[in-house]
Amino acid sequence: MIKTDICVIGAGSGGLSLASGAVQMGAKVVLIEKSKMGGDCLNYGCVPSKSLLAMAQKARYAKVDFKAAHEHVQRVIQTIAPKDSVTRFTKLGVKVIQGEGKFINKKEIKVNDEIIRAKYFVIATGSKPMVPPIAGLDKINYLTNETIFDLSQCPKHLIIIGGGSIGCEMAQAHCLLGAKLISTVRDQLIKDGVDIYEGLEIISAEQNGDEIAVKINQNNQEKIVTGSHLLVAVGRKPDIENLNLAAAQVDFNKKGIVVDRRLRSTNKKTYAVGDVTGGYQFTHVSSYHASIVLRNILFHLPAKTDYRAVPWVTYTNPELAHIGLYEEEAHKKYGEIKITSLPFSENDRAQAEGNTKGLIKIVTKKNGQVLGASIVGDKAGELIDIWCLAINKKLKMKDIASCIIPYPTRGEISKQIAGAFYAPMLFSNKTRKLVRFLLWLFG
Repeated sequence: MIKTDICVIGAGSGGLSLASGAVQMGAKVVLIEKSKMGGDCLNYGCVPSKSLLAMAQKARYAKVDFKAAHEHVQRVIQTIAPKDSVTRFTKLGVKVIQGEGKFINKKEIKVNDEIIRAKYFVIATGSKPMVPPIAGLDKINYLTNETIFDLSQCPKHLIIIGGGSIGCEMAQAHCLLGAKLISTVRDQLIKDGVDIYEGLEIISAEQNGDEIAVKINQNNQEKIVTGSHLLVAVGRKPDIENLNLAAAQVDFNKKGIVVDRRLRSTNKKTYAVGDVTGGYQFTHVSSYHASIVLRNILFHLPAKTDYRAVPWVTYTNPELAHIGLYEEEAHKKYGEIKITSLPFSENDRAQAEGNTKGLIKIVTKKNGQVLGASIVGDKAGELIDIWCLAINKKLKMKDIASCIIPYPTRGEISKQIAGAFYAPMLFSNKTRKLVRFLLWLFG
């Protein structure tokens, strides 16, 4: 019997953040991981996908072979891995147990031959690829985000099912690195050589020697799409099947563990963070969840989640970033709103770099309070930061306009659009008359 203050199940980004924070603030922590330390983000998600994309973008301007790209991905993973390793967390004071945990009651979980009794449990087991019910798919050695980064040779012809972030990013990366792709992705990838099939039904998949054939129905016409490899990227599901949550009196559904705004499950001593809660499936949300749970468990503060300012980024080229409300949502909630947009062609740094593709669009209340921001263009994921702060702190466009931002930078587009918000008022006939009057009066 191992007794501890907090038992964390899952060593992905959320579990690691929580374990390291708790142990450094004085709690006794046990961390259970059945597979690789670092979880999906380090091994199969953010780190390898962005590493592959980085090499793919270089391939636009110079010859980059797929083997070199694969080696770069593995090298980056190995460089970051020590931060998430058993050795590091053991040195911090966390007791790491490698094995699969299964609840035996509300207060105890069994791993291998050991039983851990904890005052609090935190489930951070994440999610895994969802496999759609396509006829014949179970007979094909298809790829998911957990296996595609193991390829050391570029697929001759990659078929991707799914047009979300993973599908889009992998479509562009493999296309630039030499693969022929067919994928349900957005039109922005067509220029890079991606063939698009949208609004269709996938009927079946079949393996014929070295060739994979996917039968689709588009506009009531059947068609066969063939390729050498198949990536399934249609979404994810919570990894909770083997936890025996019923013994812990923790309710769950097909989306994940049911939690309140404090991230407590139906067993108030058991919390859940990250993908397993069935909400936003982002690494930054997992880390945010960890901070909420730490405040609840360690300091007994009723900290609650607030999703008003959750950003997301799709790391294609150009990147697409968004935070807050879309135009329709804002109009429905607040009635009269204002939309301000500005193309990157108005930004001097974009002109200097010869890459003016994209724009920024801001949704505000009539008084200028920022409600939402969308950016498409180079470095959109970096440029969204200031708008995260604006929405989180309920700032107005005047707060952005008053900032001094270095020139020439792409970040200046935020100040430019804030200025554009006030331009109709500042340069109106009414303002001109007022200025003329004041110059006459005090001149």
